[in-house]
Amino acid sequence: MKYTRFEKARIIGARALQISYGAPVLVDHPEDMLDPIDIAMQEYDKDLIPITVVRN
Repeated sequence: MKYTRFEKARIIGARALQISYGAPVLVDHPEDMLDPIDIAMQEYDKDLIPITVVRN
């Protein structure tokens, strides 16, 4: 599914918030990468984020 830039921003933001609150990370990342947004972007690029978008 192709997401709009607004959907992409919302998905990455929501996942970054989950990661910052302690959710398990679904992708291997370097130990020096601590920013939840960068980790969420890696998960998005690898299509691993467990968030769906419902369009009407």
